[in-house]
Amino acid sequence: FRNRARRFGGGQVLMIGDLQQLAPVVKDDEWRLLQAYYKGPFFFQSKVLELFPPETIELTHIFRQSDTIFIDLLNQIRENRLTPVGLNILQSRHIPNFDAPKGYITLTSHNRQAESINREKLDAIPTKPHTFRASTEGEFPESSYPNEATLTLKPGAQVMFIKNDVSREKLFFNGKIGIVERITDNTVYVKCDDLDEPLAVEPVEWQNYKYTINEATNEIEESVIGKFVQMPLKPAWAITIHKSQGLTFDHAIIDANAAFAHGQVYVALSRCRTLQGLVLA
Repeated sequence: FRNRARRFGGGQVLMIGDLQQLAPVVKDDEWRLLQAYYKGPFFFQSKVLELFPPETIELTHIFRQSDTIFIDLLNQIRENRLTPVGLNILQSRHIPNFDAPKGYITLTSHNRQAESINREKLDAIPTKPHTFRASTEGEFPESSYPNEATLTLKPGAQVMFIKNDVSREKLFFNGKIGIVERITDNTVYVKCDDLDEPLAVEPVEWQNYKYTINEATNEIEESVIGKFVQMPLKPAWAITIHKSQGLTFDHAIIDANAAFAHGQVYVALSRCRTLQGLVLA
């Protein structure tokens, strides 16, 4: 939009990220489109950064944790150099049959594990369930639904927002956690720790895009081919490790036995503020 002949339009770009956390997830149909042009899915494999390597600045101050023993343990795992002492410290957080009090969230490697825990916790709440049914328009395959087509919530349920608030107020974001206070016909009132009043949440829209290459211009073009409308909430006593990226928890149960991606265990453990707030399943 500025100067298409220059990298990033001639603007200076600041990129912030961590290469030792989870790798990007690229869908098969997207990769089929990209693989003819790129060596891999990482940002540093983009053409512009291969031609013009960025200046790098390493940020070393850790804000999430303050305990030096826990920080050293996390760095050992991060760099794949776990010592016998570090392993013993980590094993000390394995608490069999741990009965989690309110406020604990479980981080799992797979969606089905999280869904099973959430279903069990929701069933245990004695309040009346409310069901929200999604509406779809055009082409939106069920495998791509961003939320349950039939979503059941109850007052007292721990929930997580799964979409950013696109309004000017920006009251919620993908990953924000709260407790359902009450439910009316088409509105869920969610109480979050950082807000004085509960948020009134209504259904929102997701769009399904199709990407094609314009052979005349050699540019990628997108078009909206379908829509999905549903509450941007889901039960969240448990979430996947992928979903937890960027989040911080005072109390978390880590179930990473079936971890399958580089950086997955490190991301899970490092979501916790303290070693004492971490329990290994």
